[in-house]
Amino acid sequence: FESTEQPKTWTEFALKQIMSSGGAEDDIPQAERKTVTDFCYLLDKSKQLFNGLRDLPQYGQKQWQSYFGRTFDVYTKLWKFQQQHRQVLDNRYGLKRWQIGEIASKIGQLYYHYYLRTSETSYLNEAFSFYSAIRQRSYYSQVNKEDRPELVVKKLRYYARFIVVCLLLNKMDVVKDLVKELSDEIEDYTHRFNTEDQVEWNLVLQEVAAFIEADPVMVLNDDNTIVITSNRLSETGAPLLEQGMIVGQLALADALIIGNCNNQVKFSELTIDMFRMLQALEREPMNLASQMNKPGMQESTEKPARRENPHKYLLYKPTFSQLYTFLAASFKELPANSVLLIYLSATGVFPSGRSDSEGPYDFGGVLTNSNRDVINGDAIHKRNQSYKEMHCLHPGDLYPFTRKPLFIIVDSSNSVAYKNFTNLFGQPLVCLLSPTAYPKALQDQSHMRRGLWEKCQDYLRKINRDIAQLLTHSRSIDHSFLQFFGDEFLRLLLTRFIFCSATMRMHKIFRETRNYPESYPQLPRDETVENPHLQKHILELASILDVRNVFLENTLDDY
Repeated sequence: FESTEQPKTWTEFALKQIMSSGGAEDDIPQAERKTVTDFCYLLDKSKQLFNGLRDLPQYGQKQWQSYFGRTFDVYTKLWKFQQQHRQVLDNRYGLKRWQIGEIASKIGQLYYHYYLRTSETSYLNEAFSFYSAIRQRSYYSQVNKEDRPELVVKKLRYYARFIVVCLLLNKMDVVKDLVKELSDEIEDYTHRFNTEDQVEWNLVLQEVAAFIEADPVMVLNDDNTIVITSNRLSETGAPLLEQGMIVGQLALADALIIGNCNNQVKFSELTIDMFRMLQALEREPMNLASQMNKPGMQESTEKPARRENPHKYLLYKPTFSQLYTFLAASFKELPANSVLLIYLSATGVFPSGRSDSEGPYDFGGVLTNSNRDVINGDAIHKRNQSYKEMHCLHPGDLYPFTRKPLFIIVDSSNSVAYKNFTNLFGQPLVCLLSPTAYPKALQDQSHMRRGLWEKCQDYLRKINRDIAQLLTHSRSIDHSFLQFFGDEFLRLLLTRFIFCSATMRMHKIFRETRNYPESYPQLPRDETVENPHLQKHILELASILDVRNVFLENTLDDY
């Protein structure tokens, strides 16, 4: 772009555009010709910079920022330029509304990917603003009148991206409207063009429908409208640290959120488990304009206090080498006094037989992606019994990263493999492990009135405060739990884990050991998950919900 030949090239290109839109070179004022030339230059430069984003490394937090900043700069200039010179561009360039929509769509994508890079939820609001403007101003309305299927595909992809942003912002009412519009667009597209991608687009509709239905709890207003609830951290979300609580000063800085379950509800490359976890590691979005400068250019001193979210990598079905590359990059860049969180939602890999040893590679683990089909849907078995499964992430694979504070959550049918950890380096280390099986009779679909929901939320906050006291006052708890308890996100995860574990142990249907969450190191049961004071709270909450009959009244007598 800096070549001395370039302006001549752009003039020739612009003149071709003028000629194709019905103009004659001699009739065009010089100023208008320059306007078209400048627009063509900005448009092409923006496309090249945008395409270059895909070549940036997906891991690492520093090297991409200047490139994003340059890309934002060019798109900002391009957007303002087309606004200021719309009449000339309409008359001399033949600018179409769908082309304006394309620019807005690219800016929306930029903001979305900047959110993925920074984990700052406010950028989702900016992406939503641009996507919403495209819809409100009907930028793509004329696309269907042109006999160009590739333009219709651009429109369909815009809808799919808009739906993802709305899902992440919990704008479910908008999502349902968008799904209806997308369905109509797909039907029109497949009716007009004999395309090979009809099945794929219908699959998109099925995926988003399943995603919407996956939330087990529906909260209703008095007029039966749905209350939008959020899983993000609010100001009153995590229990406050009270005087006398001695906890560590570690902060959650980085998180790998990994999804590799078979047949799980997903949309795009976001499984329902990944979706819920990424929101649990974010604060509620704020208005970006009131707190941030231009993306990629803000100074750390200008960020509002207590607003930073931990940085996240979202890895959908990564291979072992991909997972390890991201893990190593995150480990390398972890600041001092910070925590790395690994969330594994993946199919279990079980050992094939008895082993002479019981080391960190002898209990199986969870599956990473491979080109082979998974047998029986949930568990993969080795063909050669004398070798370990090469696509399995074993507990031993994570040992090198325990040189720094590490917080692991495993949601898998073989989560208990990660009980077999050894803290080799003396750094804080905790593994929270899901049940490996759930009762078949369990029903998790429920409707609730808003007043009851809010009453339960208030009571749950009280329970979390009491759990925090139980945990910090315990004399036998492993010190790692307390080291992590100073961070708001980890504190909420730990109190929720203890509440969940205690509730399952009291439930009449959850009667097998494999139905209960476990942890490494083990929690002192009598002081936490089987504490009589906590059990009393759970029964009281069950009474509020009118489900006390499904819980054991004298729980301790049943062990």
